[in-house]
Amino acid sequence: MAYDGTDYAGFQVQHNAPTVQGELEKALSAVCDEPVRVTGAGRTDAGVHASGQVIDFRTASALDGVTIGRGVNALLPQDIAVSALEPAAEDFHARFSATGRTYEYRVRHGRERDPLERRRELHVPGALDVAAMRDASERLLGRKDFSSFAAGPGGVRSVRRAEWCEHDEAQLRFEIAADAFLRGMVRAIVGTLLWVGRGKIDAPTFEKIVAAKDRAMAGPSAPANGLCLIAVNYGDARERQELDEADE
Repeated sequence: MAYDGTDYAGFQVQHNAPTVQGELEKALSAVCDEPVRVTGAGRTDAGVHASGQVIDFRTASALDGVTIGRGVNALLPQDIAVSALEPAAEDFHARFSATGRTYEYRVRHGRERDPLERRRELHVPGALDVAAMRDASERLLGRKDFSSFAAGPGGVRSVRRAEWCEHDEAQLRFEIAADAFLRGMVRAIVGTLLWVGRGKIDAPTFEKIVAAKDRAMAGPSAPANGLCLIAVNYGDARERQELDEADE
């Protein structure tokens, strides 16, 4: 499923604010004619988008997936849509069965901003040293304690890929894939990498910030509008077991 997170207080249900989960549960409950609870693979924060979110839910409804999906999309707001719906194994869990997630952060650099993309990217006036940002990003790879970038409790995560791609002359896309992410981790990483791009710190200093396990050492979190959950991966049972053993 996909959503524009601009007008929502995140994915997870909150009693005093609109959320993506809240809208999904309302639509599913109406179509299935029973209360439905949804679990998401990634609990994205306020203002964060998704193009590859995965959810699971249980229902006693006799309707097939195509019918449920069509009905739910008819009831959902225009900024949320379900792209596919099918039966899952009894033990499938959208969050805990996942073996990896990939996020993308978009940055437009230079004098001109694009008003049509304002909800999906951060505009950074001026030039950025992309080569230095790529050098620093390589220091993220591997299994490390990423507490320096956590908005809350820290912890160890395995980053498998962290790359800056130039989509055109003005737009950069940072893709980062890991087994899982700490809350606020990607936005804090991007904010600190922008320090590198602006020449405030160099790549070795960035590496020291990673090793410090201290959020006060890192840069400010990049705004939510540039961040998007683009993929969730589900490996076989052996891969999930290896991940569980690595976390022990």
